[in-house]
Amino acid sequence: MITVLGATGGQGGVVTQALLASGQGVRAVVRDPAQPRARRLAEQGVDVVPGNLSDATSLTAAFVGSSAAFAVTTPFESGTDAEVRQGQAIIEAAGRAGLAHLVLASVASADRSTGIPHFESKARIERMLAETDLPATVIAPTYFFENTLGSLDEIAQGTLSLAVPADTPLQQVARRDLGAVVAAVTADPGRWIGQRVEVAGDAPTPRQMAQVITAAAGGPVEYRHVPLDLVQQANPDMGAMFTFLTETGYSVDIDALRADFPGVAWTSFAEWAAEQRWPKPRPLG
Repeated sequence: MITVLGATGGQGGVVTQALLASGQGVRAVVRDPAQPRARRLAEQGVDVVPGNLSDATSLTAAFVGSSAAFAVTTPFESGTDAEVRQGQAIIEAAGRAGLAHLVLASVASADRSTGIPHFESKARIERMLAETDLPATVIAPTYFFENTLGSLDEIAQGTLSLAVPADTPLQQVARRDLGAVVAAVTADPGRWIGQRVEVAGDAPTPRQMAQVITAAAGGPVEYRHVPLDLVQQANPDMGAMFTFLTETGYSVDIDALRADFPGVAWTSFAEWAAEQRWPKPRPLG
């Protein structure tokens, strides 16, 4: 039995499906077991239990009897300090429950002192974890392909915008491939306990992304670069992240990762884009 925190969310959801596909039993920790997504998990044979990421007592109960747990924290609801408190509760609960393997989601490059607020909060959690003797693995994904789906209205108008130069590679990964990596890690704890695994599946440039979406959507999509200062003014956290992605970038060794996880499909951005339902872009004026 593998316990998955945030099982109805983006990362927890793909991890749950990958674990089920690999034949592992899953206990899903959700805020409200009565919500539709939670009920659908129960219909798949998942043990759905209530829990709060900030409540060590409820998390301890969810971890008891599990051979491993996948835990993800979030700064985007209540801020980075709240995310750190979530990490504290998860680590405390894992210790109380005597959890045999904690798989903690972080973000690629969080260990590089980037100064990005939501990277630094995850780095603080990683440091707290390292100060314990918990058997753990850190899984640190890069940018997700799925982030592009937040731009569907813009794509319908024939544009794709990012605050990354048109010809700068951006390491990314399909969420389902992240799920497959987590399933492989929980299936082989002896190899992965004590390791930090950064995850990326492809590194298209923004211009290449627009070209791929053009082909997949059946209409022209033009790439437009958003100036960093505009992003910084609107959201300092995102401004810091896109400054990092522009000036430094992630540094995942994709070839080595593929060798470590040969059972993962490793979806390219083009393959992923071809599977999506894009709006038909209107011709550029």
